Amino acid sequence: MSALVDIRHLDAWYGASQVLFGVDLQVDAGEIVALVGRNASGRSTLAKAIVGLVRARGTIRFAGRELVGLRTFEIARLGLGYVAEQRDVFPALTVEENLQLGVMPGERGRARRFAADDAYALFPILAERRAAKAGALSGGEQQMLALARALMGEPRFLIVDEPAEGLAPQAVERVGACLRQLSAQGVAILLIEQRMQFARDLATRAAVIGGGRIVYEGRFDELDRATVDAWLAPG
Repeated sequence: MSALVDIRHLDAWYGASQVLFGVDLQVDAGEIVALVGRNASGRSTLAKAIVGLVRARGTIRFAGRELVGLRTFEIARLGLGYVAEQRDVFPALTVEENLQLGVMPGERGRARRFAADDAYALFPILAERRAAKAGALSGGEQQMLALARALMGEPRFLIVDEPAEGLAPQAVERVGACLRQLSAQGVAILLIEQRMQFARDLATRAAVIGGGRIVYEGRFDELDRATVDAWLAPG
């Protein structure tokens, strides 16, 4: 059976500068793959290439559908969610309004696996601040809101870039529990994370990226010291 997400020979650019070189990566339904590497290794660029935010060449197939060449909103409507490291909430809108913007067109009013009440149960602080403008939230609260908004689209594949950044330990535990639950429901997750222990606790596989290339892909417990020293240890 083919992977839900199948990336082959992927190159990507920012302007004239090539950042990714021949990346291959697969993610199965219900699997959490941790994409790890140093800053400027190409982690976030890979996420942006998948969702059509940078120029890319190669193959990105999602449930058999080619994504390269599609626009970002078209990719999202196929069932992909993306939580960027910058959070990208709408600061002038309320928490409630931000959440409702996560619902895909045509899905309002139908029975849902994840609704606003679920977001508030996951992150109670959002319930307390549902009428507050998103721009008035703390960085950690905005991170919670960005994740909850992505879940409102009920994605089949979720990319999360540094979801634990700026969160208190209790909130980090909630995020981890949420990602595990999504995985159990069959959602494929690409987790971009610098906290190695957090990534190890969640992911079934690790993909180490360095210099815009995947230099290791496999089980965390088989990750050798030479790879860690070369590509993950602080430079």
